[in-house]
Amino acid sequence: SMFLRLSVPGGPDPEGIAEWLATAPDPIYGGQLQDLAAPGQKAEGRMDVSYEEIPVTLSDGMVISLRAPSYAFAGAAWGDPAPDLMISPRVAPQMIGLGLLEAIPAADILALADPEDADGDGISGRVQIVPSVEFGVPMLGRFGLKAGAPTVKEQSAGAFSGDMGLSTVLHPDPWGDCTTAQTACRAAPHGQEPDKRDGLEVDRESLDLVTFYSRNLGVPERRGVDDPQVLRGKEVFYGLNCQGCHQPKFVTNRLDGQPEQSFQLIWPYTDLLLHDMGPGLADGRPEGRASGSEWKTPPLWGIGLTQHVSGHTQFLHDGRARSLLEAVLWHGGEAQAARDGLVALEREDREALIAFLESL
Repeated sequence: SMFLRLSVPGGPDPEGIAEWLATAPDPIYGGQLQDLAAPGQKAEGRMDVSYEEIPVTLSDGMVISLRAPSYAFAGAAWGDPAPDLMISPRVAPQMIGLGLLEAIPAADILALADPEDADGDGISGRVQIVPSVEFGVPMLGRFGLKAGAPTVKEQSAGAFSGDMGLSTVLHPDPWGDCTTAQTACRAAPHGQEPDKRDGLEVDRESLDLVTFYSRNLGVPERRGVDDPQVLRGKEVFYGLNCQGCHQPKFVTNRLDGQPEQSFQLIWPYTDLLLHDMGPGLADGRPEGRASGSEWKTPPLWGIGLTQHVSGHTQFLHDGRARSLLEAVLWHGGEAQAARDGLVALEREDREALIAFLESL
């Protein structure tokens, strides 16, 4: 499920959004590397990845090896990409609870932002603001690894276009991410149906149904909530100030026509804000107002079922972490103090922290 985002510096600044870090798609390869192709077409290239193992010694002498990845766009099929091309790997995040995250009042998220670190805790979360294709105004970004999409519908429509090359009312071009330089791709047969409904490959009703489905994927029930080890791990979590970014709870808005998301106490463990995670996790590629080292705090609910649901335990934006322990050890920047606190823990407390995370 991994792919490469592509962009080059520059481009227009959207109206009404301050601190925008302008980027544009690669002139030839667009905004996403397409390493597969439909019959009669050729793939744009491939993503190469290699790893360097970096040992980290914990306080009790236990050594954890972290994988430091290097990525490259190789085998370019349509000529060299732009010399200033920026690439960023992406692993699809879990889709549970999206409608509940969408229902969190924007004012509650804005209230958590502390861009100047006024409280002096070393954490300075910032809001992502992005143009809304659907509504035509700037909106709070909530979805995607750098919060680049404001709504579940826009996230879904973006995936139809970028991942699958299918048109929707929000992205009506039937060639998806194919650029003007890829004439064969644009001229290839497509699935537009001018004589049916709105003529799109994914009509309005279908996009609404996919949005409804995505919005209503449920959050699993927590496990082991009374387990003494889990309770000790919760104490450790708060003692390290992990909740400084992984905000435990919200109450959702009252929404007309959406009783399933309305006025609920939820526990997603995210503030939906951008945080500088340091050079170790930096991809060097801005997105909207997010710098190359900033990422949205990912929700933690359901994270303990990753192995059961997905068949693996690979975490972070590019799957480099092979366990939750490795994932925390990659934290830097605003989370450096929490990461260093983890390293200093006794083994019993460290295992309790992981048990708490796996209970979520």
